Amino acid sequence: MNPYYHPLFLQFIVYFNDNQDYFECHEVLEEYWKEQENFSKDHPLTGYILMATGLYHWRRGNTAGASRTLTKAITRFREMPVQFGDYLEDVAIDEIIMQLEYCLTRIESDEDFYSFQLPISPELRVKAEKSKPLIALLPKDSASVIHKHMQRDRSDILLQREEKKKGRG
Repeated sequence: MNPYYHPLFLQFIVYFNDNQDYFECHEVLEEYWKEQENFSKDHPLTGYILMATGLYHWRRGNTAGASRTLTKAITRFREMPVQFGDYLEDVAIDEIIMQLEYCLTRIESDEDFYSFQLPISPELRVKAEKSKPLIALLPKDSASVIHKHMQRDRSDILLQREEKKKGRG
């Protein structure tokens, strides 16, 4: 099966192209990535995860984090191993790289946030559209989308950080 037709990747496309909910993009792709046998940071899905994370940071004003993360995304897309050939179908990776380079130029020039649509095949676009009714989309550019990480229960994350600090001490 083409990995781009997986339900979680289709959700990623909808979140990315329809309401720019980059936080949800990250969440659904991380779930999909962790389903992969022997998942690693070299897997093609990590390029998409980094791209969504970088755009999330940029829109929130964290230009240093955005620049660093988008640069990593570009590297992952450029180094996509040949064994992941299925990940080169249905999405124009070269166009994504060009868009991300343009984003970096805008960040360096202190220009406003810029969004773009994923360059996908017509077949993939149709499949993503069919999955849209299953997804509750928040209004594009709403605080609920832009600052989503601030609105969730973070107690487990804070507890993990505290445990990590104790281990270092």
